[in-house]
Amino acid sequence: MLNLRPLLFILGIFLSTLTVFMFIPLFFALFYGEETVGAFMIASLFTGTCASACMHQGRGHQLHLNIRDMFLLTSLTWLIVSFFAAMPFTLYHGINYTDAFFETMSGITTTGSTVLSGLDKMDHSILIWRSLLQWMGGIGFIVMAVAVLPFLNVGGMRLFRTESSDWSDKAIPRTQDMAKHLFYIYIFLTICCGLAYHWAGMSWFEAINHSMTTLSTGGYSTSDSSMAAFSNQAHWVGTLFMAAGGLPLLLFVNCIQHRSLWVWNDAQVKGFLLFISTVSIGLAFWLWMGHEMTPVDALRLASFNVVSVVTTTGYGLTDYTAWGALANVAFLFLMFAGSCSGSTSGGIKIFRFQIAIAIMREQLKQQFHPNGVFKERYNNRVISEDIVRSLVTFVLLFLLVIVVLSVILVMTGLDPTTSFTGAVTAVTNVGPGLGHTIGPAGNFSTLPDVAKWALAIGMLLGRLEILTVAVLFHPGFWKY
Repeated sequence: MLNLRPLLFILGIFLSTLTVFMFIPLFFALFYGEETVGAFMIASLFTGTCASACMHQGRGHQLHLNIRDMFLLTSLTWLIVSFFAAMPFTLYHGINYTDAFFETMSGITTTGSTVLSGLDKMDHSILIWRSLLQWMGGIGFIVMAVAVLPFLNVGGMRLFRTESSDWSDKAIPRTQDMAKHLFYIYIFLTICCGLAYHWAGMSWFEAINHSMTTLSTGGYSTSDSSMAAFSNQAHWVGTLFMAAGGLPLLLFVNCIQHRSLWVWNDAQVKGFLLFISTVSIGLAFWLWMGHEMTPVDALRLASFNVVSVVTTTGYGLTDYTAWGALANVAFLFLMFAGSCSGSTSGGIKIFRFQIAIAIMREQLKQQFHPNGVFKERYNNRVISEDIVRSLVTFVLLFLLVIVVLSVILVMTGLDPTTSFTGAVTAVTNVGPGLGHTIGPAGNFSTLPDVAKWALAIGMLLGRLEILTVAVLFHPGFWKY
């Protein structure tokens, strides 16, 4: 039996938190005298009422959740929060609910795909709400990736299981303590990013918005030109903090608590930094040699765009599809990469590629020594068969979802490039795709409504690592 009352109580807590965050854009609307005051008042009142009803229904019951409850709660939370968070957009100048839900799901999942234009003249309250959605989604996914996904053994995440991933009664205080420390580090890095952006020439409002969407690797901007509207110094700041958002935040906590630089000894971190450095330098050399750029400009443009795509931030700086065939192919594959587990980014994640290489190395050894016993390790942990099965299942489902989503988009009348890269960018939570329609210079506003709903589902699947949602559709999930 599902524990519906505890689930309602926890959903009520999330909705009440969302209500509190709605007061921030409401304050901006009041301060600037914008017409969105009514939209945020109605949305916060309705969300708060529903939150109170959910908490009232679940109050007084023991909050003991089993694995099935956790799977259901994870999916329901992101879906229901997105439903309520879309209300201010719906009440703002008559945006239809399809566009509102798409924009909200893109924000909550830190994808960064948008259907809105005219951002330079848009109300401050709407801009800050978009940024807040990504900021909330970023910290929400970090906690889920550290505490929930390893517990559920999703996509090989058991490698990162800690005491905070054990959802027993004794572990709940440790989980709460872990979440608190992660939240403090997240706020600290956001403040540092905002100060750096202001130093680089942004106004305080622009710096606040971009600090939230940079660290969350979301990519929403206050300008239709995205980061191209700001200084070269801002581009370097963005590159640095996008990379920080792609690192495992829990390692920052451990680094501070143990007063050591252990974070830099992690295999994921070294692999991630080596990967983005190598690709950035390679593309910078390509731009310098073939596009008449200075070495510094070539490195700035290459590193910003590479880090933006690999960390699935999706900021626009320049139309890299105009860099030639090599750049187009490179960025298509970079969309799949992702950065580190326990970060705010999406994608397949670096650790899965590293494990795949380790498995391949083990298989090659087995070919030369058929009777030998080889056990590859990752971060000093043995890669068990359970982890391998989970990882292979994740990758196959990941690719299957992209194929199915691509077919659905083609059936709506979209061209193959838009359909395929749209599916990839949704499932990997990157943001912009390739082509004239949804490329770095475009947006998703002209897509059919069916395509927008399909992409929104793809964003959710990608953010929740596919298996978390897929298990809900297995008949055996609902039998007991």
